[in-house]
This record gives sequence, C-alpha cells and structure tokens, in this order.
Amino acid sequence: MRCYNLFCCLKWELVYYMFIAWEIIFAEIHYSIPEELQRGAVIGNIADDLELDVKQLAARNFRLVSGPKKRYLEVNLNNGILSVTERIDREELCGASLTCVLSLEAVLENPLSLYQIEVDIVDINDNSPSFPKSQFRLEIFENTAPGARFILEGAHDLDIGTNSVQTYQLVTNEYFALNVESGIADLKLPVLVLEEPLDREKYSTHRLLLLVKDGGVPERTGSAQINVVVEDANDNAPVFSRSVYKISLWENATKGALVLQVNATDLDDGTNGEIVYSLSIHTPARVREIFSVDSRTGEVTLNGNLDYEENNAFDIIIQAKDKGSNAILVYSHILLNVLDVNDNAPEISLTSLSSPVSEDSLPGTVVALISASDRDSGKNGQLQCQVENEVPFTLDSSSKKHLKLLTRQPLDRESASTHNVIINCRDEGSSPLATNKKHPN
Repeated sequence: MRCYNLFCCLKWELVYYMFIAWEIIFAEIHYSIPEELQRGAVIGNIADDLELDVKQLAARNFRLVSGPKKRYLEVNLNNGILSVTERIDREELCGASLTCVLSLEAVLENPLSLYQIEVDIVDINDNSPSFPKSQFRLEIFENTAPGARFILEGAHDLDIGTNSVQTYQLVTNEYFALNVESGIADLKLPVLVLEEPLDREKYSTHRLLLLVKDGGVPERTGSAQINVVVEDANDNAPVFSRSVYKISLWENATKGALVLQVNATDLDDGTNGEIVYSLSIHTPARVREIFSVDSRTGEVTLNGNLDYEENNAFDIIIQAKDKGSNAILVYSHILLNVLDVNDNAPEISLTSLSSPVSEDSLPGTVVALISASDRDSGKNGQLQCQVENEVPFTLDSSSKKHLKLLTRQPLDRESASTHNVIINCRDEGSSPLATNKKHPN
C-alpha cells in the first residue's frame, strides 16, 4: 500500500519572501535495541551516525517527529546522544507481531534535511508461559477406545518467537500420551491421547501433570493439573458433517447476520442422540464476544463488529455433545476469513513547510512535505493525488513515504503574494472516503 491517503484535501497559505533556494536531503538509519531498557539508556549518537557536526543540531533546529505514538526516545542537542525516555514494552507496543519497529523522523532546517530513523525492538524473555487455569477437569467414558484424542486448553506467553510457547510435556503415566497440534497462526495446542483402556472400577480418576516450556534463555516454564474423571457414557458420540468449515465474511456485516450453520449427528436414540451446540472452552474470549451459536440449531451468529484492520481471521471452535448423562464432546473448526471494505477515512499531516518562499525560486523547488496514510488494504488504500486548483505548484508523488509540493514555474510576488494550495487524494476503492484538512488548523 502506498503511504499516502484515501481522499484528502490539504490547504495552506504560502507567503513569498526573498530567500535562497534550498534542497532536501534524505537519509535513513537503523538501530536495534532490546525492550525494557532503563530510562536514559544510550542507543547511539545521532550526530556521529549522520556524520553531522554536533553544533548543527541546535543551530538547525533538530527535532524528532514520532507521530501519534508515545515519545519513547529523545536526543540531547548538546552531544547528539539518542537515549530512552520511556519504558518500552514490546508486547504493549506491537502485541504478538513478529516484527516491532519504532519509526521516527528527524528533521534539520536550513537546509531542510529529513532522516528516517527505524528502531527494531527486540523481544526478551520477560514472560513465563501459563495456562488459563491451574486445574482442568476432563470426563472420559470407560468404554472409550485407545487412540481417542482430547484437545486441551493451550498455554499463552506474551513473548514472541523462541521466547514464546515451544513445547508441552506430560509427566509419564501408563494411560495417556501427549501430542501437539498447530492451530491458526501456528498456535500450539496440547492433545491428550488415550493409550490404554480405562477401567472405572479400578481407577475412577487420573491426575496428570502438564508442563509447558518456552525457548528463551534461561528457559521459563508453567504447569497445570488435569483431573480425568472416568465415567460410564453413551455408546456413540456426535459426528460433525465437517471437521473444518472455511468461510469468508465482509467486515461490514451487520449484527445478527447468520455466519454459518454447523451440523452434527448422533446414532443414539432419545436424549443420548439429542445434540447441544456451544462455543468451545478453547475459543478465546474476544471470539466469544463477537460470535454466538444456537444450542439447538447450530446456527452461528455475528453478535459484534468485525474490523479487518484489527483481526482478519478467526478460528471459531464449535463443540457438540448429546444430552446423555455421560456425553462426549466433539469439535469442529470454523476458519473465518474477514474481507476488507473501504471503511477507514484517511489521515494526513504536514511534515514540513517552507514559508515564506523566495520569488526567485527555481521551478522544481520543494515547498512542502506531506505525509498521508490509510489503514485499508489493496485498492482501498491506493491513492492518486494531485494539485486541484490553478496555482504555480505541482505535486511529486514518486516517493513511497512523502508527497512533495514543488514550484512548477517562476513566482511573481507582485502578481500574487499568497497562494491557497488544495491537494486532492482519492483512493481506488469502489466507494472512496474523504478527509479535508487545512493548514494551519
């Protein structure tokens, strides 16, 4: 997606004055730091890294532009040291994203110089994996055949990569083994596998210890106890028509819309064959807020709002059981893909403005830098921008990060000492949105 905007108007006034024409210098530097550095921790020396005389920083009004994000870094203009001013929690800043980059812009004036600063925030193993509960109860019929599989609630770790959940381990016992399945987004789910037939008269309960480990150095662990209750049950369990349903839904779907109707059958008669549907306990709380399932019909309904930019996919786990006294739970996955619509208005800001401008500026002189962005994807976020009114300026959109407003012909202060410049940006979506912004506000 090109980093301009959807459909935007930016308007400001330029006053001409006798100045020497200037040009813009662009550069880019990268740093990489671990999260949770102490305030005041030194990242680098901006003056050295940009090959600048440190005296130029204050003289040329050096400043960092961080946009809407919290200001985590600052530069000492006396020595050029870039340091940490606020605690950086990678999980708070970027969530579960595999990459976490803090993007800043540094601006120098006279002449205008623009530097892109990207700071990679590296995850440290500061969180231990943990299960949602310390104990789980699992009911299994004594006539369940060996090889039966039971999905357990997975552990969660706020860290990412090798610092997140890596392995599960079941403390050795003679009746059960452990397998690990990969769910959506490579989520690891522990699966308990019955190895030997159960005998309720011999053992009515089994207490198992499940361990989870991350891959950090040093390694962090968590644990949960699984209480297996052996009960007499129905001869047949429900069977879903599909183990996985794959569907797509537009993000602007209305509340109450039917998402899908799942179906399971049971060969037993009476209450042992009457099926009750519900969202599985393995379904995350956020998914439960957005979706519901009718316990009788299996109809899955949209109860909340979808937002492609927030979540573009869901793994909805539906469980079914009969009404018998010893019902077996079976599961089916609904993999729902959210389709993007053009529902985000553009955001636009003026990065730098040269005002006044000398009337003897040559054609092609850069007058202003404009930053524009749109959260939508595909054509909904691709923009076409141009100067709308008849003024001696033109727009250069060759840069992926900025629009440049340039003079396109000689200026004449005696003919016009000011100009109102209107820039229009329109996306390529089927129903474009618009944002108007004037400068100054």
